[in-house]
Amino acid sequence: AAQARFGAVMCCCGPCAMYRRSALTLLLDQYEAQFFRGRPSDFGEDRHLTILMLKAGFRTEYVPDAIAATVVPHRLGPYLRQQLRWARSTFRDTFLALRLLPELDGYLTLDVIGQNLGPFLLAISTLAALAELVFGGSIPWWTGLTIAAMTMVRCSVAAFRARDLRFIGFSLHTPINILLLLPLKAYALCTLSNS
Repeated sequence: AAQARFGAVMCCCGPCAMYRRSALTLLLDQYEAQFFRGRPSDFGEDRHLTILMLKAGFRTEYVPDAIAATVVPHRLGPYLRQQLRWARSTFRDTFLALRLLPELDGYLTLDVIGQNLGPFLLAISTLAALAELVFGGSIPWWTGLTIAAMTMVRCSVAAFRARDLRFIGFSLHTPINILLLLPLKAYALCTLSNS
């Protein structure tokens, strides 16, 4: 929603996105022939198409009252494969969008860089806490407290904005993020060329 204020939502998610046929026709050849590092790529097509639209000078918008349904993974294996595809797509298309971002708006540049640096900073904090525990023998309470506080602030803002206390429950995603998704994102970064 914040990115839409600048007419540049950076990823129009597949099941929720609609495009003008005339705009899509102009970009269809580029869209169907996705390459990354000289090899064909077949993941992250929604983010890739969004970047192509923005590069061509089109606006991408957020419609808050739109309703869409999608299929989501119900087991851990498919969920992790989905997250691996999404992580590769995010990294790859962020690289593709870096030259585009300054033309759009400074906020968007900061937002996209923040979205990519956030997991990196969380990983550094987690590794620093583990190092303190292993080598220093002390419990890294400050790291845990900082991560918990940041999590609760984010979830509280979402709960307040949506007027729905269930968003507080999203704080449970933090351990999943630290234990499963951060290692997965590191693997994704090391295997960007894999389809």
